[in-house]
Amino acid sequence: MILATNGSSRCFKRVSLVASRSVRTQRPSSSSASSAYTGSFDRNDPSTSTSPVGYTPDQRNILDIALRVDQAGEVAANWIYKGQMAVLGRDAVVGPLIQEMWDQEKKHLVVMDRLLAQHRVRPTLLTGIAQAAGFGVGAVTALMGKEAAMACTEAVETVIGEHYDAQLKELDTLPSHPSISLLKNVVRELRDDELEHLDIAVANFSQRAPAHALLSTVIGGGCLVAIELCKRI
Repeated sequence: MILATNGSSRCFKRVSLVASRSVRTQRPSSSSASSAYTGSFDRNDPSTSTSPVGYTPDQRNILDIALRVDQAGEVAANWIYKGQMAVLGRDAVVGPLIQEMWDQEKKHLVVMDRLLAQHRVRPTLLTGIAQAAGFGVGAVTALMGKEAAMACTEAVETVIGEHYDAQLKELDTLPSHPSISLLKNVVRELRDDELEHLDIAVANFSQRAPAHALLSTVIGGGCLVAIELCKRI
């Protein structure tokens, strides 16, 4: 995944992601997939209570990395919004928007934590760093102004949208299993939620942020580095 460094390429990439989301969200199968982990839990349902056996080491590695990176991303997202709320929580306009997006990320984290437990995947060893870095990025961009806080969301969600799309292609290579089918629907749902956050950010003038192009490049690049580190550690 490469985050473009010029404004026109970023804009094209964002439009492409949002346009593809408008098509994909017409699929009802993924619209409430996460409820399998947030609603009443059926311990007899193999999609939520079992994990594939007989995978090759490479296939198992695809699953482990996907879950570890996604859970770490939700940790970081929660702390980004926590940092933004610490600064902008009382703002009558963006405060409720940030809180709404944060509430969704809290649900995402619950889902990812339960997926880690189901598939017996260890979380990244960088959780503490993800928390501190997330809070720092959120608070600093919020101190720069409301537009910069929205630019942070735009940059992060652009990378995450691409990451989820690439991840779905990898998951499609795994042998069929009820838990994998559910996981792919969960990933689609989370991806679409993140792209809605991107829409909210742009609608609230993220691209008017001071040094928008530089800010987007730095934050997006940091996300890419974090993804690679969490794959390995």
